[in-house]
Amino acid sequence: MHDSSPPEATRSPSGPSGLAIGAILVLVGIILLAGQLLDISIADVGWPFIIVAIGLAILLFGLLIAGESGVVVGGTVVTTVGLVLLYQNATDHWESWAYAWALVGPAASGLGLALWGIRSRNARDVRNGTWGLLGGLAFFAVGFLFFEGIIGISGERLPLPEWVLPAAVIAIGVVVLARGLMQRGEPEAP
Repeated sequence: MHDSSPPEATRSPSGPSGLAIGAILVLVGIILLAGQLLDISIADVGWPFIIVAIGLAILLFGLLIAGESGVVVGGTVVTTVGLVLLYQNATDHWESWAYAWALVGPAASGLGLALWGIRSRNARDVRNGTWGLLGGLAFFAVGFLFFEGIIGISGERLPLPEWVLPAAVIAIGVVVLARGLMQRGEPEAP
């Protein structure tokens, strides 16, 4: 018997991911419409709050309704982008993006995967997500020390002893080596 259904790649979004995207778009539209009806300007609220709210909506939807890891990770990434922009907008410290990207990419993705692992009771996702989170935080710390302490990207160098950056890099290297050694003893995934 010949299957006449279209291949997976050409099917329209359906199931939990299609529902998640549709529900998020409806929620964003309701928020925008309410803002117009109540005459609330984005400038009144602070535009980064909108990004944070959308990210939290995606995150909660992924955890509570959609039940998909990608939605949860996406929600943590969008929320983190909003939080970084909120800080930068409030402090006018836009140059911090030189190292704050590490909070968005690896750290937020790792946090999302760890949250998904907790929700799905998947220890491997919790472990991998935790390592991603810690790796992102390490990149952020080294970037912060380099850009703010050595280069002085904000116009003023932080008063740090010269040994702090090399010590931070060595500490992170030790952690990465320890993780590599621990993974050597683990059985391969099927």
